[in-house]
Amino acid sequence: MSPAGVEGIWLLPLLLFFSLGTAWDISGLLSNSGRPIHRKATLLATAIITLSACLPMMWPLFGSEYPPNCPVGKLGWIVIASVASMFLLLLAEMKDYGKGPPGAIERTCGGVFVSVYVGLPMALLVSLRSLGDGNWGLAAILTMIAVTKSTDAGAYFSGKTFGKHKLIPRLSPGKTREGAIGGILIATIVAFVCLKWLFPAIAGDSVGPVEAATIPALAQPLWGALCLGPTLAITGMIGDLAESLVKRDSNAKDSGNLLPGLGGVWDVTDSLIAAVMPAFLCFVAGVAA
Repeated sequence: MSPAGVEGIWLLPLLLFFSLGTAWDISGLLSNSGRPIHRKATLLATAIITLSACLPMMWPLFGSEYPPNCPVGKLGWIVIASVASMFLLLLAEMKDYGKGPPGAIERTCGGVFVSVYVGLPMALLVSLRSLGDGNWGLAAILTMIAVTKSTDAGAYFSGKTFGKHKLIPRLSPGKTREGAIGGILIATIVAFVCLKWLFPAIAGDSVGPVEAATIPALAQPLWGALCLGPTLAITGMIGDLAESLVKRDSNAKDSGNLLPGLGGVWDVTDSLIAAVMPAFLCFVAGVAA
């Protein structure tokens, strides 16, 4: 059993797989479409940003408490790592400048985009798991994943049954407005089920980051679901469309082939990357007791 304050550390290998796998897919799309990128430096920068949220766990791991008055706080390490990673990418270009093909600016911009786009949300995922005590953060992560991914199923079946009006045909010809509405409805229902039954079953007596009494309306499963469901559904669809945008602009059908039968890792993480930040904000605001 993990010491108090480092719950979920066993999830880090899985997190790194999805983080680096997504960065690998996107950097591959950029490279294959003629956009230069320093792939190794980009993967390292992505890992640094992703793991930065774990730094507050080092204190309890060695038997002490993370300083409550630390000016950096817990989320501040993510900002520091993002700035450091940007200069890491610049150092990589300085090291090889003049030895290879030109394009230092383009490679740096591509590396910053990939590492920040992937690393920041993945680091927030670590912070989401660290919310509250015990299994509270685990319940929050599982709820976020269930709500976000249920949008895809709801949108697919609603679109197949009722779809007539295309959402953004230039990016994703198969998506319809009716499907999007169906996805939002399903996500809201799943959010209610998770907040009402799944969350208490996993979290048990664990205490969240805020007292339920401070925001009584949001603490109720119905109102929490009405906030969490549409928010994660809409942002998840934006994440899916963002992947479609990059793939179409790169003239690629799939993001990669690291997951046989599913395509690339980005095909799994696209909606989650966009939904992590609003999910974090919803949970710290009190959508779950």
